[in-house]
Amino acid sequence: MNQPIAITSFSGISSLGNNPKSVWNEYKNNSHFFTKIKELDYNWGSKVNYTNEELLNQIPFDEKIYEKLDRTVLFALFCASQLKDIDSLKDKIIGVNISSSRGATELWEKYHSQSLQNENFSLLASPTTSLGNISSWIGQFLQLNGISFSHSMTCSSALISILNGIAWMNANMCDAMIVGGSEAPLTPFTINQMNALKIYSKDEDEFPCKAGKLGKERNTMILGEGAGLCILEKNPVGKSLCYIKGFGFGSEKIRNAVSLSKNACNLQLAYKQIFEKFPKEEIDVIITHTPGTIKGDLAEIEAIKATFPDKIPYLINNKWKLGHTFGASGILSLELAILMLQNLEVIENPFYANQEKPKRIQNILINSMGFGGNAISILVGI
Repeated sequence: MNQPIAITSFSGISSLGNNPKSVWNEYKNNSHFFTKIKELDYNWGSKVNYTNEELLNQIPFDEKIYEKLDRTVLFALFCASQLKDIDSLKDKIIGVNISSSRGATELWEKYHSQSLQNENFSLLASPTTSLGNISSWIGQFLQLNGISFSHSMTCSSALISILNGIAWMNANMCDAMIVGGSEAPLTPFTINQMNALKIYSKDEDEFPCKAGKLGKERNTMILGEGAGLCILEKNPVGKSLCYIKGFGFGSEKIRNAVSLSKNACNLQLAYKQIFEKFPKEEIDVIITHTPGTIKGDLAEIEAIKATFPDKIPYLINNKWKLGHTFGASGILSLELAILMLQNLEVIENPFYANQEKPKRIQNILINSMGFGGNAISILVGI
């Protein structure tokens, strides 16, 4: 990248919490945040510790219509309310692109059930279950004057939001972008889909999600909920959290249900784009996507080995702790990257053994891969 893009503000929420200090402390311990959820037939899940009503009570607005919004939108609005320095940008054109893999899952299932049972139907069913209402409500809430749009590209959605933000600013179509992802997938229909794919964890031991562990005999993916938003700027005034130093994307032909080759060729294509302009020897840490599935974890590690044949950077992931948050997973990995850059310390992963900790923490790769054969990798650093 000729001109690095600055990340000047970040706000996130997950089962680890929403305060950066407490989230960092939770990352430093060896505990996971999964519980058996009664409403989901006692399947595993990783929940945000707020009900919808509690979220509403923490977001400063009065309009009753906010009470009708989906949990996915409420997560994003909560994060928007926590972003710093928004007022200093009000005279600029600020765009919004918040993504989600599934969108308004909770309300969609509710209204679809009502439709099948011929119950009285809400006139808000369409607007509140449309994917675009995540970004449009943030634009309304913050009273911004730029474009607001959403998209879904499975588990790569949040990192694609970042790419969209870079493209819009480089095209001089806005001065800053609020980007990110939000997901609330802990619903019966979503869990049933994952069980049908035979990728959901049934393990009962110390670590029910073994994200990144090679040689496991069963798939161990577990879903979590959460969201994250950040502000991107080209020429920021003041201190930045970190900079986006490079990015790459790749796609491969669909050959199976999850669109994944044995060596994750799509991720290797993404890496190739990054390292045409940035020396790969300067990568200190890689935050892997590794969802906890047998084939997905192995393919990603094989792609990393192929790209770094001499010395693999320090590997970590966060899904063994907070689960796979689908379209929000990439932005929550960015949160982890920012925390490590700020604290100049790496966390440990129980399934990446015998690693030598990096001597510095300056450049971090974040991977994101999804159904449909797409992969994104973003390089952030200080």
